[in-house]
Amino acid sequence: MIKIFLLIFYFLLPLQANANEEMQPITNLEDLKNKKIGVMLGSTHDAFAHKQYPEADILQYKSPADVLLGVKSGKVDVGIYNSVSLTEILKLNPDLGVIDKPFEFSPVGFGFNKKNVELHAQFNTFFQTIKDSGVYADMIERWTKKGITDMPKIDTPNKNGLLVAGHISDGGLPFVTLRNNENIGLNIELAKRFAAYLGKDIRFDDMEFGGLIPSLNTGKIDFIAVTLMFTEERKQKINFGEPYYEIGMSAFALKKNIAAFKQEKKNDSTAPTFLQELVNNFQSNLIQEKRYLLLWDGLKTTIIISILATIFGTFLGGLICFLRMSNNKFLNIPAKIYISILRGTPVLVILMIIFYVVFASVNVSPIFVATIAFGMNCGAYAAEIFRSGIEGIEKGQTEAGIAMGFNKIKTFIYIILPQTVRRILPIYKGEIITLVKMTSIVGYIAVQDLTKASDIIRSRTFDAFFPLIMIAILYFLISLILIQFLDYLEKITDPKYKRKVRTKS
Repeated sequence: MIKIFLLIFYFLLPLQANANEEMQPITNLEDLKNKKIGVMLGSTHDAFAHKQYPEADILQYKSPADVLLGVKSGKVDVGIYNSVSLTEILKLNPDLGVIDKPFEFSPVGFGFNKKNVELHAQFNTFFQTIKDSGVYADMIERWTKKGITDMPKIDTPNKNGLLVAGHISDGGLPFVTLRNNENIGLNIELAKRFAAYLGKDIRFDDMEFGGLIPSLNTGKIDFIAVTLMFTEERKQKINFGEPYYEIGMSAFALKKNIAAFKQEKKNDSTAPTFLQELVNNFQSNLIQEKRYLLLWDGLKTTIIISILATIFGTFLGGLICFLRMSNNKFLNIPAKIYISILRGTPVLVILMIIFYVVFASVNVSPIFVATIAFGMNCGAYAAEIFRSGIEGIEKGQTEAGIAMGFNKIKTFIYIILPQTVRRILPIYKGEIITLVKMTSIVGYIAVQDLTKASDIIRSRTFDAFFPLIMIAILYFLISLILIQFLDYLEKITDPKYKRKVRTKS
């Protein structure tokens, strides 16, 4: 949730410096040396910008959509992206233009794990087959030259198992995009044809760009179905399949900041009213291509992870609390260490460690991993909440319970526990709400939650405001419903409320 508000403030609040000074028009690539340059983190564009423009202020974004929004909102002066996809993207953004010609051309190909020599060889054989048959030439003609974006029907029978491809859905046409909740593009067709060639079904895991190679090398995916540029550093970590295209980089900026477009005649058409713009945004972000289904799927995923992690974290917290309060140091000390480590480590780091290290060689659902990570984090905080609640009750009540004939277990269940619940609910309520908001980071391990759905929509509409506000409202509604439920739970555990109900009845 913090991530959502950070993006809203970042893209929507104007920079004071930009408001008071006009940027010198950019004439060529040499003018980039003192500019703010936006690139995608971990990409070849990132490496090129750092090497070529050491004096520039380089901002690294996690997705192509964020690079474009950075340029459109004035947070960076220039963006760098692959020249082929940029051509298609600029058609939807007439206020942006390309600076000079494409540069740094490089072959691109799919990536394979160095240990999976067989799959790598099978892809190269498959690729040679479709080149010889003319299928590859037809694909290039349709996607890159004619601009046809209809996916052909490719049967991928699940006879020989499942093939998992890592990709990023917002890379842009002609290579990949999400339309009507279906992945389309040259990369997608090539990957599906490869799976059909092997007689396998295929699943596409939508990931962050920086997580593709780690996921491949830890066995989370079978291959990378992304336009990966060939570099010596990447060749040391993965095997590249036969190159299927060659692309360059292009620098782009707002046309008003590019000398070649400076005198371009502006469109004098009347600007839409606020209401018209709101209706248009609602149509493009929700109705068009049934994008509301992305939000619905993301909402279900967020709710599932939140509920399961809360249940797991509550039971784990109870167990850790029991160990923490034990007089046996062999139980007490490990509990203290667990609480210290989990409370002192960012939950994102815990999530990545569990996904890429603990379950490195296990084919496990990312949703399960997210549940474990958030549950463990919640359990550490819950244990301390439980302990403070229990220790806040006078020891005399335990002694009184035993004097009445209860054993220690019954004394805890019937006397201590009810009072503890009443004491800790106000604090625990905040912990659960925090857990729900923390789930917004699960996109880092290829889980399509609400935040990831927002990223996908932004990558198609390039609208910074509407998708983020929608997600913020949905998180608020989830939190509000939870708060109402927990408030009711807090009320019915209050003895005063119970006496009031009995009096009325």
